[in-house]
Amino acid sequence: LLARAIAGEAGVAFYSVNGSEFIQMFVGVGASRVRDLFATAKQNSPGIIFIDEIDAVGRQRGAGLGGGHDEREQTLNQILSEMDGFSPTESVIVVASTNRPDVLDPALLRPGRFDRHITVGRPTLKGRQEILKVHVRDVPLDADVDLKRVAEATIGMTGADLRNIVNEAALWAARNDKKRVFMEDFEYARDKVLMGAKREEVMAPSEKAKTAYHEAGHTIAAWFLAGAQRVHKVTVIPRGQSLGSTQILPSEDRMNMSERELRDQLVVLLAGRAAEQIIYNETSVGAENDLERATSLSRRMISHWGMSRKLGPVSYKLSDSDPFLGREMHQQRQFSERTQEIIDTELGENLRLADRSAIELLEKHRHALEQLKDALIEEEELDEKQIEAILGPSIHSTPDGSSETDLSDSTASVG
Repeated sequence: LLARAIAGEAGVAFYSVNGSEFIQMFVGVGASRVRDLFATAKQNSPGIIFIDEIDAVGRQRGAGLGGGHDEREQTLNQILSEMDGFSPTESVIVVASTNRPDVLDPALLRPGRFDRHITVGRPTLKGRQEILKVHVRDVPLDADVDLKRVAEATIGMTGADLRNIVNEAALWAARNDKKRVFMEDFEYARDKVLMGAKREEVMAPSEKAKTAYHEAGHTIAAWFLAGAQRVHKVTVIPRGQSLGSTQILPSEDRMNMSERELRDQLVVLLAGRAAEQIIYNETSVGAENDLERATSLSRRMISHWGMSRKLGPVSYKLSDSDPFLGREMHQQRQFSERTQEIIDTELGENLRLADRSAIELLEKHRHALEQLKDALIEEEELDEKQIEAILGPSIHSTPDGSSETDLSDSTASVG
C-alpha cells in the first residue's frame, strides 16, 4: 500500500511482483524474469518497481545446503546487477517489503541499492482510530459505539487485525438480526480475534472451579502489583485452546519497561499456578503456557538485558552471523559452559522468587481469592467494574477512580 501510494502521488507507472514469483523449477527462469521486469520499467520510465516479500529471493547467500549456484542465488545476483546498472536518466525506483529484514543478504542493503529503510510498526492509538474509521465507513454503527475505546482495547494489533475485528463484529450483529453494530459486538469480535472462537462444551464443576481459582490468581496479582498492567476482563469461558483467560489491557503504547515491571509480570504469570498450589496443594497442566512465557521472559532478563547480579551488565545473545550455514541454520554460543550454567541457575532463582511472591500475595488476599472464584463460577465473565466491586480499587486507579497511565507494548492475556 505504501509503494502504491508513492506511485499514485508521483503519477508514474507502477510494477508490482512477489518475490516468490521469481523462484522457478528451471534454472535461469528467475533471472530472466528479473531482466524482463527491469527492461519494461526502463522502457516506460519514470516508474516504480515494487518487490513484495523480497526475503523469498533476497535471503543471505550461503544460507542453505543447495550450494552456491541455485536458482534463488542467480536471481538475487541478477537483481543486484540490474540495480547497479541504472543510469541517472532512467528514473526507475525500486521499492521492496519484508517482514524479515534480519535474513536479507548484506549486499541488498548497501548504498545505491536498498539503502533507505522505512520501518512500518504497529499503529499507535491515533493510528488505530483512523484505521477503524476507514473500515467502518460502510458499516451501520449504533450510537453507543466508541471507536476510541475500541482502539484502546486493541493495543498491539495491526491494520489487518482491526479490519478482521470490524468484519467479525458486523457478522455477529447480522447473525443476531441486528440492524446496526453495537459496542458489545465489537467486544465479542475482539475476544474472538485475540483468543479464538468460544467453545460450547460444558466443563465439569470441579474443573470449572480449578480454572476459576487459576484466573482469580492472575487477576489479583495484576490488580495489586504496581508494575503489572490493568485488568480489562477475566473469564472462565473456554476459547481456542484455553479454558479461561485474564485480559491485561495497558492504557497506552510503550516500547520500554523497567526491571521492577518485568519482575511483577513474572509474578502475574505464575500467580494462576500459585493459586492452584494454595487451594489444592498441587498444580495442573493448565499452567503450561504461563510457565513457558515466564521462563522466556526470565531468560531474556538475564541473558539479553543484563538484569543479573551475578553476571552483571553483559548481553549473552546467541550469534547468528555464520556466512556459510546462514542465520537460521546456525546459532553459535559465544560464552562458556560455566556462564551457561550461571544463566540457568539465575533463571531458576528468578522464577522461584516470583513463585514465592505470588503465593505470599494470594495468601494475604485469600478471602478475595475465594470471592472472585465464586463470582467467576456464577457469572463466567467479569469486567473491570465487577472486579472492582469485589477487590476494591486497583493499585492502577487514581483517587478520582480513573485509571492512571500504565504503559506496555501490546495487549496481553494470561490463562
